[in-house]
Amino acid sequence: MRLTWAQPEDLLAHEFVQSAVEGRDIDRTWARWSAAGGDPNPAVSGAGPHPAPPALRALARELLDELAALPTPDDPDEPDDWDAILALLPPAPDLRLSDKDRILGAWTGRAAGCLLGKPVEKIPREGIEEILRATGRWPLDQWFTAVGLPDDVAARWPWNRRSAATSLAENINGMPEDDDLNYAMLALTLLETHDRGFTTEDVAQLWLDNLPAGRVFTAERVAYRNLLDARPVPETATHHNPFREWIGALIRTDVFGWVSPGDVRAAARLAWTDARLSHTRNGVYGAMWAAALASAAMVCGTVEEVLDAAETVIPPRSRLARAVRFGREAARYDVPAALDRLHGEYGDLHWVHVLNNAAVIAYALAKGGGEFGPSVSIAVTAGWDTDSAAATVGGVVGALLGVDEMGTQWTKPLDGRIATSLPGGEQRIVDLAARTAALVSRRDT
Repeated sequence: MRLTWAQPEDLLAHEFVQSAVEGRDIDRTWARWSAAGGDPNPAVSGAGPHPAPPALRALARELLDELAALPTPDDPDEPDDWDAILALLPPAPDLRLSDKDRILGAWTGRAAGCLLGKPVEKIPREGIEEILRATGRWPLDQWFTAVGLPDDVAARWPWNRRSAATSLAENINGMPEDDDLNYAMLALTLLETHDRGFTTEDVAQLWLDNLPAGRVFTAERVAYRNLLDARPVPETATHHNPFREWIGALIRTDVFGWVSPGDVRAAARLAWTDARLSHTRNGVYGAMWAAALASAAMVCGTVEEVLDAAETVIPPRSRLARAVRFGREAARYDVPAALDRLHGEYGDLHWVHVLNNAAVIAYALAKGGGEFGPSVSIAVTAGWDTDSAAATVGGVVGALLGVDEMGTQWTKPLDGRIATSLPGGEQRIVDLAARTAALVSRRDT
């Protein structure tokens, strides 16, 4: 069985990268692994082509423990504790509450953006462009299609195997299941059950009660395993978890913003509580930023106002803050030149890392200028985590525009439905929006 994001030999290769970023001295451990014949190159898709033999796998476990025992230098610019983060932040913006009709646009936009990116998830930027040119759809402004795609291009850049059957123009029938939407639904259930005083342990219990283990990936898969191993929070985020600064927490937190319209600091606090189950440092800040984007999108009038407000929840000297600023500044360039700059700056990172994808989200929002199609299309053609980045972008722009202004080409194929393996099965988007609005009303009373 080729189990992704879990085999010790694959985790170790990724841990070398993460530990080095955190300033740990990995030289001795890296040398032992290389001398034993271990592959130090991280697997792009979560698992190497061949499982390690028993002795090498045992060594990988030992070396993961060895790395975990190394001290992690403190970084005053990137703390994990909420109070320490709060001490670094500028004053919260004073955003005025507007109507609640934006919630339906946010849910719909998140689903549509996610769906656009699903078939090309994992395909690099150059492959996405070649597919689009070969099918006469470059630059991207509509759903992907396999119709007319030459065999050699299809072989060179195969569609995402989980998504191609449900996310191409010729086969879309509602929004198919995706973790970007599963987590939003779970957040609703969390808030309905525990209100805004939920704990990270409540999040953990919710996962165990409702979330199939096969529907979690990267940091969430490791955290889930750590829960089953009875490890406490926040050790769930660090034990043998080299993905702790990847994008997983960022995709979980839009609902926390939608139920906190205009209160970006409160949205970020909820996101921090959720994210620390599986992430640290910039992985957590990404979740806080995404929640703040969603919060600001409930009340602001422009994308720039949303971006300005959301930046106030990020430690200003953190790597995430730099990535967001880099993405926004790239909006001065046309799309090809800007994407060259983004890939030049962050192309060494894994395609599921938080920094490169946050830069893309910031760029797509800034360059898209509040138009739905251009914004989500930029997020997808950038490559990296195409469905997640476009989902976040789509949620923001969908909220600003509302469903009627998004365009029927993006909304009609969804048919107002989202598939899920969570308890209760398929959900109607209007029902999810109504439940979200009810949580806002509960907060206001």
